Order: sequence, then C-alpha cells, then structure tokens
Amino acid sequence: MAASPPADVGPLRSAPAVRNALSLARVESAMARTASGIGVIFFLQSLPSMLSQLKDSSPLWLFPSIILLVGGMVFTSVASIVRRAVRLSMVSFSLVFLVVLISWPFAVTHPSPDSPWLYYLITIATAMAALGLPLVPATAYLVVVPVCYAIIRAMPAGGALTAFRVTLDSLYGFILGGAILIIVVVLRAAAGAVDQAQATALEGYSRAVRAHAMEAERVRVDAIVHDSVLTTLLYAARADTPEAQRLAATMASNAIGHLRDAALVSPDDGSTVRVSALAHSTREAIELLEGGFDVSSSRLGTRSIPAAAAEAAQSAAVQAAVNSVSHAGSDVTRSVKMTAWQGGIQIIVSDDGRGFDLQQVPSERLGVRGSIIERMSNVGGKADIRSAPGQGTTVTIRWPAGASVVATPNILDEDAVMR
Repeated sequence: MAASPPADVGPLRSAPAVRNALSLARVESAMARTASGIGVIFFLQSLPSMLSQLKDSSPLWLFPSIILLVGGMVFTSVASIVRRAVRLSMVSFSLVFLVVLISWPFAVTHPSPDSPWLYYLITIATAMAALGLPLVPATAYLVVVPVCYAIIRAMPAGGALTAFRVTLDSLYGFILGGAILIIVVVLRAAAGAVDQAQATALEGYSRAVRAHAMEAERVRVDAIVHDSVLTTLLYAARADTPEAQRLAATMASNAIGHLRDAALVSPDDGSTVRVSALAHSTREAIELLEGGFDVSSSRLGTRSIPAAAAEAAQSAAVQAAVNSVSHAGSDVTRSVKMTAWQGGIQIIVSDDGRGFDLQQVPSERLGVRGSIIERMSNVGGKADIRSAPGQGTTVTIRWPAGASVVATPNILDEDAVMR
C-alpha cells in the first residue's frame, strides 16, 4: 500500500501576493479624484472673473447657474472620495455646464469682449465627460462644447469677437480636452489589459489546483495497484496448488476492497492543516484580486482540520471572491471574515454590490454549484448564498456543515440553481 501522507500538510499555496500598481478600478478612482481636485482649482480660478461680471448677466440666470455648477462640483468631489456614483456625478456636471453655456447668450445684459467666467470651466466639463461617458459620446461632447463656445463668442451677445480670436479660444479648449480624453482612454486600456491578465492567471491557478488533485489521486491509485492488484495477479499466475489458489483468491478479495476504499476516501484523508495556515493562504489568494477586500480573522488558535476540507474551503472562498469582483460591480465594499472553533471553520465572503435575484438565475448556470456548494458538500461542509438585487451578496462557507443557516427565500442551498 501507499505510504500515509504526513500529519500536517498545507493546502496548495497561492503565488506570493502582489498588489498591482495598475488596475481599472484604481485608475478610475485616481482619475476621478484628480479631475475633481483640478476642477475645484479651475473653479476657484474663475471666481474673480465671475465676481467682476455679475453686473453683465441677468440675476435670474446667473445665480441658479452658479448654484447648479457649484452643486455639481461638490457632487463630483464627494462621489470621487466615497467611490460611489462617480460616473453619474461626472455626467451630471457635464450636462449642467452644457445647458448653462448654451443659455448664457440669452442672459447677457452687457456684452463684453473679455473672456467670460464660463471659459475657465470648459476644460473641467470636457474632462468630466471623458471620465463619465463612453468613448463616442465623450468625443462628441469634446467637439460640441468648443464649437458652441465659438459660435456664442462670435454672436453680438458674446462680444462679437473676430474669427481669429474665436478660433484660438475654442482650439485651446478642444486641444486640452482632447489630451485629457486620450490619456483617459490609454490608461483605461492599459488597466483593462492588466485586469485581463490577472483573470487569466487566476484561471491558470484554478487549473493547476485541479491538476494537482488529479495527480495526487493518480499517484495514490498507482500505489494501490502496484502494492495490491499487480502482486495478487503475479501470485495467482504462479498458484499451481489448491492452497496457493485459495490464498490468491483471498488476496484478490483484499485488493478489491482496497480499490473500493480508494474510491470512497479523499486522497488527502488523514492529513491535516492548521487553520491559521489556511487563513494565511486564503488571504494571499484573495489579495491577488483587485476588489479591495477587507480580510479579517479571529479565534484561529492552533486548531487543525483535514487537508481536503481546507483545500475545498480555500478554493470555494477564492471562487466567491472572484464572483464578487466579476459580478458585483465597481465601487463596492467587500469583506472576507474567517472564524474557527474546535474542529471547524467558517469563512464569510460578502459585498454590498448589485446582487441578483435567485429566482431569475437560469438553470444551466451551474458554475457556483460546482465551484462552491458541491465542493464543500463533497468534504462534509456547507455553503449558503444570500443575495437580492441591490442588496449585495453574502456567501457563508462552513466546515463541518454543523447547524444549518435559517432558510429564507433569498438563501441558495444545495438544491437551488446556481449562477
């Protein structure tokens, strides 16, 4: 028979955790905060012109316009800080500015050739549009705003500037806004490529885990075949007496029993893993993701659990985290909490993302069933999934199964259809 595995073996180690300096989520957040900060500076720069031109515009237009623009600027700043509704805030400011710009000639009471205070906000508006809108609408906005400004400045209400002056002013806004749009597109493409590479690496890691398990099983079965089956066959071939034949029959019966036991026992049966090592390995694997997970653990102590259960729990938790990054959306708060008790462990992977309706999941979507629920069920554990549209998702992984979580209409268990 094959030798017993060592008494304390860790799960398959993840690659060393490397926090990517570039990812789409980080780039989006950095660009939004930068645009908001620079926008505030440009807005403050326009204040002297605004104050000096108060008498040149109708108060019925001026004060609502200022309130809307200031409110939009505050909205974008707060959204970029809390990382929520960022694109909505950017698009809102861009649209408000376009409406104010188009309506400006109708509110002018004393036309002037001097640059209006709105001129300082053109770059802010085009930058916000580049961040908040898809590429084609953002490009259209980049063209429309300078053209509208040029037309307005050529009108009597806009100061009736010469074609040369109008062209220079509009080109300045177009070139600067175009440069910002190009930078945004390039950074998004580079960050998207990094995210794709990371997803490919995680898929490769998953395949390596499966290959590792299959290889371990092959080695174990080969050892059984060599030590029991082949020995029995060789002895039976030389059994030329009734006594030798009876012994060969007994050996064959024992070999069949060994094969039957091999089909029922996990390849890692008998080996154990310290819960603290499992928590460390799980943390390393999840920190490879760019979802901004808050990973915490408590009461781990020096407890140990079977290696098969440890590998299943780690793989299920990583899969739940990958699902959160892939489906919960951006600007989402994610957490992983690991807790242990005597002879057991629980891992909770949760987010406050978009969630999903369990009743609307197609029956052919079996990914989570195999990757999380059945994986835990096969080692005597349990996985529960709670989710609802707009209310996030919580995946609770427990070994051993222990007491069941109270069932609700929004709990997905072994008999439910998985996405």
